[in-house]
Amino acid sequence: MSAVRRPSLPVRSLTVAELDQVMPIEMQAYEFPWSRGNFIDSLAAGYWAQGLFGTDENFASRLLAYVWAMPGAGEVHLLNLTVAPALQGRGHARLMLDHLVAWSRNLPADKLWLEVRPSNQRAISLYERYGFQTVGRRPSYYPAAHGKREDATVMSLDLMASPPGSRPPKAPQ
Repeated sequence: MSAVRRPSLPVRSLTVAELDQVMPIEMQAYEFPWSRGNFIDSLAAGYWAQGLFGTDENFASRLLAYVWAMPGAGEVHLLNLTVAPALQGRGHARLMLDHLVAWSRNLPADKLWLEVRPSNQRAISLYERYGFQTVGRRPSYYPAAHGKREDATVMSLDLMASPPGSRPPKAPQ
């Protein structure tokens, strides 16, 4: 059995200054992206915003992925987790979830919540592998093509349970 190798790239807090790197990723990743104003408002409200950075061929710092979350009342709501489309499938989303869960447990928070489009099977698969459970549906939550709406699948993660990927302790013999 081989261990999954995690990227060892820096994750750090995002500010308004990094929005010039956030916006192109957001626009490429989604048909209905957050606006710059959405990001600015969330930063002004004190939401947790972290970016995963790497270097390009000129060794300049480059944003690869980001996560936005809102804490409150003993729980955390994942608002936006995005990996640059050209860099998906490399473990970056999992790494960002690891950071989010560690931060959430430190608050401390008991639950982590999110909404995801049912059509986003790749994200749902990631969340399920991570340990999230589907707990409900929000009808007509997301905008969709041609003026229509798409439901949201509501998922939660019990932060009081064992960390993802860990094995429960063996029972005494």
